[in-house]
Amino acid sequence: MELNERIAKDLLAIQAVFFRPEEPFTWASGIKSPVYCDNRLTLSDVSVRTDVEEGLASLIRTHYPDAEMLMGTSTAGIAHAAITAHLLGLPMGYVRSSSKDHGRQNRIEGRCDEGTRVVVVEDLISTGGSVIEVVDALRDAGAVVLGVVSIFTYGMAKGLARLSDAGVQNISLTDFDTVASVAAAEGYIEREDVARLIRFRDHPADESWIGGQS
Repeated sequence: MELNERIAKDLLAIQAVFFRPEEPFTWASGIKSPVYCDNRLTLSDVSVRTDVEEGLASLIRTHYPDAEMLMGTSTAGIAHAAITAHLLGLPMGYVRSSSKDHGRQNRIEGRCDEGTRVVVVEDLISTGGSVIEVVDALRDAGAVVLGVVSIFTYGMAKGLARLSDAGVQNISLTDFDTVASVAAAEGYIEREDVARLIRFRDHPADESWIGGQS
């Protein structure tokens, strides 16, 4: 079984990612979504956590063999960065969403010297905005950001375009299309729902997929 399919099965099994096309969730932006994603749940299942962290380590060995340090995104990426860095024998740190308002007012936690080759660890990528802010902070501090690894990506056009414009490469363990396909094969959703889900992925602001609308 391919890694992306195995991780998809894992995420579905623990409901870290699950689909509800008939009763959509509402994002903070107001967009209605057929998918719920909480990859923090992977930390609570030892078997799934092992698959995820070993998978992230494998991605880094393959795509970023020159990595000298891992940096987690705050807060969801921190634990994954720590565990994966341990597997790889690398130092790690994390980037806050904003600078502290006390002490040294750090935004970057952990020793990251200028020129250090860094890989950012994120739990999921949607529109790409938050991870690009992390990359920018690291670049401003003089780090060389090789790229990003994540557990799950929606593969939305907006996110892909923003990452491309920022010169950021992201490699994910699995993606929206794979999880939707596996969900149908495993009986979590109906096979005819897959096309509706892909319509959402391609045009998230268009609600024509809800209720089977065409």
